Amino acid sequence: MATGSTPRAKHVAIIMDGNGRWAKRKHLPRAMGHQRGVEAVRKLVRNVEGMGIDCLTLYAFSSENWKRPAEEVSDLMGMLRKFIKSDLPEFIANDVRLKIIGDYKALEPDIVAQLEDALERTSKGSRILAVALNYGSQDEIVRAASAAAQAGEVTAESIAANLDTADLPPLDLLIRTSGEVRLSNFLLWQAAYAEMLFVDTLWPDFTPEHLQQALDNFADRERRYGGR
Repeated sequence: MATGSTPRAKHVAIIMDGNGRWAKRKHLPRAMGHQRGVEAVRKLVRNVEGMGIDCLTLYAFSSENWKRPAEEVSDLMGMLRKFIKSDLPEFIANDVRLKIIGDYKALEPDIVAQLEDALERTSKGSRILAVALNYGSQDEIVRAASAAAQAGEVTAESIAANLDTADLPPLDLLIRTSGEVRLSNFLLWQAAYAEMLFVDTLWPDFTPEHLQQALDNFADRERRYGGR
């Protein structure tokens, strides 16, 4: 048990993995796995209030995901369009501020327009939902270091100030579902001292109860940041 006050995970990030395997195990089309994954996101966002989380960051689409079959990428983009349209009013009503990390402007123009409208309309929200779209952490670090160099000084502080997450709280807890134990080019810089939790649950089966268990696990850890 950690000594002193119980730590609270203010910023939690999740690598949402396992949609395809979930569908395969149930002999369903892969697209159905992604659809159920979206439903898991919706349920989580609706129930996260009261868990003490100020920022929830979700890895939705990596810069490497473009390598997937064109039909699957098209399905994912279609689901993104529907999710923004259907859930934006709920975000506004529940004081959620949408934040996008990654090169989302490289997506199709209509999606970019939807996202920018959502960013504007939720800009006053006090709780943050950060979504990684067309995101790759190595590219983010290169961009941040380049910006720092152009400003005249490359330090850990100047790089951090130019990351996509510069206006977000420090990352406390990173969760990956599906049993895979790797970061897959996600928040590499930000995860330097984050606690990590790898769970076997496939993403479509991940519930608010699973998240609460992860938060309870976090509360029992002693964070030393390299100290003793």
